[in-house]
Amino acid sequence: MGMVMGNVNFAGVFLGATAFFVLGTLWYTVLFGGAWRRLTGISDEMATRSATIGGRPLRRNPTWLVMVLCFAFELLIALTLGHQYAMTQPSDRAKMMIAFGYGLMLMTPAVGINYLFQMRPGRLFAIDAAYLTTGMVLMGAIFCWLD
Repeated sequence: MGMVMGNVNFAGVFLGATAFFVLGTLWYTVLFGGAWRRLTGISDEMATRSATIGGRPLRRNPTWLVMVLCFAFELLIALTLGHQYAMTQPSDRAKMMIAFGYGLMLMTPAVGINYLFQMRPGRLFAIDAAYLTTGMVLMGAIFCWLD
């Protein structure tokens, strides 16, 4: 018995993930980059290969790897949303409600639980949760536009 995907709109999956990725680029640079860096403690020096902690080189993933993995995760999110739409055939209004609901009612609480245990600042949670919810709404709009 194989996995049933339904009639998934793969163009929507790819374009939705791309839109989410572009939003993230803007969100974490132009819109909230400075505040996000301050709240995470990531300095400009830490973002370079020459950064050290206690005299030891800071180990960090190469930027290309971070970006590829982020896009891969966004593709998984878009595929999940596309599968939900394919299996339920919702109206455009319902698509937007589902996308908003995924962001606000699933992704936001998951980040919130994690941040509570990590003792992260509330402002950081607000930036990240708003990004996830906005990204989901954008992704939902892409699916509506393509259908």
